[in-house]
Amino acid sequence: MEKLDPKQRLERLGEDLIRLIQEGQNPHIRIPVRGSSNVIWDQSAGLLHLGDKMSKRYFINVAHARKFMQTLLVASFAKQLLDEGIHTSLREAYYSLKRTLPNSKENTFEEQSESDAAFVDLEVTIDLIRDQLHINADRRGTAAGNVIIEDRGDEIDWSRLGSGGWSIPGNVEDIKFKEIDADYILVVEKNATFDRLHEDKFWKKHNCILIGTQGQAARGIRRLIHRLNREKGMPVYVFTDSDPYGWYIYSVIKIGSMNLAHASAKLGTPQAKFLGLTVSDIYNYGLEDAIIRAKDVDLKRAKEIMKYPWFQHKEWEKEIKLMLKNKVKAEQEALAKRHLRFVSETYLPEKIENRSFLP
Repeated sequence: MEKLDPKQRLERLGEDLIRLIQEGQNPHIRIPVRGSSNVIWDQSAGLLHLGDKMSKRYFINVAHARKFMQTLLVASFAKQLLDEGIHTSLREAYYSLKRTLPNSKENTFEEQSESDAAFVDLEVTIDLIRDQLHINADRRGTAAGNVIIEDRGDEIDWSRLGSGGWSIPGNVEDIKFKEIDADYILVVEKNATFDRLHEDKFWKKHNCILIGTQGQAARGIRRLIHRLNREKGMPVYVFTDSDPYGWYIYSVIKIGSMNLAHASAKLGTPQAKFLGLTVSDIYNYGLEDAIIRAKDVDLKRAKEIMKYPWFQHKEWEKEIKLMLKNKVKAEQEALAKRHLRFVSETYLPEKIENRSFLP
């Protein structure tokens, strides 16, 4: 698509529909297919993305008319947000757009799932993420470090926000990076681990940016990591539990997800490296007494992950096979078995200094 800003892309969508009407054609919208059959692993880019399969949504078609109307409703709503310079949530958008059509019993949207799906269709149609249309994702995640940003006119110093750190908003499109004094980004899965590293001032002692995801990274977190990596050249190291779910958290940060394959280029960070916790670390750091026995569901998920092409590296195969053989997993907090500050004083410094990363 041409280098058009979000408002211009919405206007182009409307202009194309007007042209079709003037030409006497059935108005329609071309929408990339979002099913798994159209999700492609691009090894050269290191990202999942959508393929070339397209569908057409027609106005004069009983099976399409409702979704056609819904797509135009959310497009018009997004244009209004951009014109007025305001942001909203998916939930607010749903209630703003929900109404009964005149002289009928037909509602524009029955459930929020319908409006959510319409926004995703709009995203893929005009090749943007909804954040760029002023639709905010859920707020989740925390950051700390020697970073000064500007957020809607306010200057915020991430190094001076007490024990809580900076609460990452759902939409980071308008964040401006004013000053950054850090060598890399350390992304951690658990709140408890973030709190430990923050209390120990790990980010200050080791000159890094500390980001906590609180589990699977929300869109705002992934976009923030992506921007820091792309715009500022910051290396990214991801620290999760030693289990298939932690590995998948890393995978989503790195290469994107099936559900959001259309947004991988704006949310994924292919340069990210996995720092740990690995299965080998359990034995290398004497954590055998802190392991958790893997359940059948864990082993099944590990086997699934091993089949993903982006996990088919000898280092990853070694770790996954070790888990399957010994039927064990471990949490980040298991490092406290050694002592509470072991993770900040020994484990992470050693791993980073030795560059003990997985691809």
